[in-house]
Amino acid sequence: MRTHFYCSWALGLWLLNAMQAVAAPPVFEDSMAQRTLACTACHGDQGRAGPDGYYPRIAGKPAGYLYNQLLNFRDGRRHYNPMTGLLDPLNTAYLKEIAQYFSALDLPYPAPLTYTTSPAVLQRGETLATQGDISRSIPACTQCHGEALTGVEPVVPGLLGLPRDYLNAQLGSWIAGQRRAHSPDCMARVTKKMTAEDVTAVSSWLASRPLPGNTRPARARSTVSTETNAIQCGSAP
Repeated sequence: MRTHFYCSWALGLWLLNAMQAVAAPPVFEDSMAQRTLACTACHGDQGRAGPDGYYPRIAGKPAGYLYNQLLNFRDGRRHYNPMTGLLDPLNTAYLKEIAQYFSALDLPYPAPLTYTTSPAVLQRGETLATQGDISRSIPACTQCHGEALTGVEPVVPGLLGLPRDYLNAQLGSWIAGQRRAHSPDCMARVTKKMTAEDVTAVSSWLASRPLPGNTRPARARSTVSTETNAIQCGSAP
């Protein structure tokens, strides 16, 4: 009888503790790291990039660039329903806080993925990225995205450390008009001069490049050519 009473008492105590544990709310840190868990669910831990090659790295990107993209998704210049749904209720001040949080994260990049690409394609990609094609008025990527291609403060993103499939998709979206920026839309103008072969070449070369020792965006472009001066970018005044 005493054993039965003890077992019943122990079971009751266990049930009470279990109910209290279930009822206890999770610890709320009220930190930006906790609030942005919805972002990292797709963009990877601390915004390091998703594992599928589709969701890009957002950690360490220029704050102005991240802010512009959040606005573009919310306001319909970029199209991806899950992003629009997340951002639609948020005001611009809070979007700026999110952008500043991820921009400040200084995290190591993984090694670039290995792709099977011919040397001729990679050479073509390197030429476009570093020299452009003057005959077709295509500027070099380095003219706007920095000589190291790690971006330029405050609004120009880096192009290294991104998967080839993501780069292909974004360049294709510019060409098709599915991705837009503030007018004048310089990327739309540039990409519409590119062929499918150009897109494959430049995205393959960029995706294959190792990251430099300093992966932070440059503070300013070190050289500005007359070709760059001719490009007016509404998102990068």
